[in-house]
Amino acid sequence: MSSDSSSGLKISIVGAGIAGLTAALALRRNGHQVQIFEAYQNKKEVGAALSVPVNALRVLDFLQIRRENLKGVPFQNVVTFDAHSGEVISVPRPSTGARNPISLLCHRGDLYEELTNLATGEGQGPPVKLHLGVKVLDCDPENGTISLLNNQIVQADLVLGADGIHSTVRSNILRDVKTPSLSGVTLFRTVFQFHDTPELHWITEGDPGPRVFLAKGEPFRMVLMYLCRDKTLLNFAGFYADSLENEGGFKPTASLEDFRAMYHDFHPKLFHVLDLPLQAELLRWQLSVLPILPTWIRGRSALIGDSAHGTLPFLAQGAAMAIEEGGVIGCLFPSGTKPEDVPERVKAYEELRKTRGEFVRNESIEQLKSLIRNGPVANYEIHGQLLQFDALAAAQECFQQRFL
Repeated sequence: MSSDSSSGLKISIVGAGIAGLTAALALRRNGHQVQIFEAYQNKKEVGAALSVPVNALRVLDFLQIRRENLKGVPFQNVVTFDAHSGEVISVPRPSTGARNPISLLCHRGDLYEELTNLATGEGQGPPVKLHLGVKVLDCDPENGTISLLNNQIVQADLVLGADGIHSTVRSNILRDVKTPSLSGVTLFRTVFQFHDTPELHWITEGDPGPRVFLAKGEPFRMVLMYLCRDKTLLNFAGFYADSLENEGGFKPTASLEDFRAMYHDFHPKLFHVLDLPLQAELLRWQLSVLPILPTWIRGRSALIGDSAHGTLPFLAQGAAMAIEEGGVIGCLFPSGTKPEDVPERVKAYEELRKTRGEFVRNESIEQLKSLIRNGPVANYEIHGQLLQFDALAAAQECFQQRFL
């Protein structure tokens, strides 16, 4: 039933998103036998970009990601415009320190592809086995088994639930169903093919980083955009209060005309962006957040990423928390870990990560409240705390104190 420690632990990961792939890569490098089970047949991260901040890059660099393959654009400053006058109203973003690397803005697909290639291709440790189109119906956290749609039961020494905000593994660990709550904010999101023109110089001039149009007063409306994929794509998101749409009739797709209607009184220079070719369909996404969970672990199982702390995007740290957690898992389950070690290691994981994950969740909610009150786009004190934290160093120190 359990693995021979000389050949590594047997590990099942449910979900092939950024959290699952990062953990799989870290564990593979330690010599463990990792399988990922993903419900979608054509799993890929498309349609949107993300921030890969300094604290996440520390982990990715440790896992030997190739920066050039991320095709990231440096994130040095958030430039905020008054939505109606078009004038710049932002203040410079404080430096995170001369020796710290700069955060990157990346397309999700580029990060996903790099993680997938490193996890499943040739390299250190046995390649990760990625099973697509395989739905996990149930998990026994105490015994480390998962049940698949085809009635197959897979035994492992460790099960990681990386299956997102609607996690199946979470329900098994908690023995209860915790559902996300709508935030009252929806966003339009898409990606444009970017071509610099005189009308769009305000995107490329000055410090690289997000450009934001923020409307004062009610209702809450904000448009955010930034370049990614070596400045060939423009990630584009429009946030707005949606209390009426929560009552029914929500449509997940939208048109550029829908966007124009929502932001009709914004400065005209914003609308030159809409003349760019669309790279992806314009979608609507109702933002939701998980409640604080009583635990992330049970027996031989643990939650990572959105399944543990699915939150709002207003700190740009959601993917970073998933990456940190994957790196921490790698530190706590080095080569030579025995099956009998697993329950204590997952306890250490929760102690290391739960407070930080909940901090990001709570502060993301507070940042939305601040924006609705016409506060600043970013809380730089909070951002500084998040960027400076070294998740790998914390995990390595914990391992040395508790398990050596």
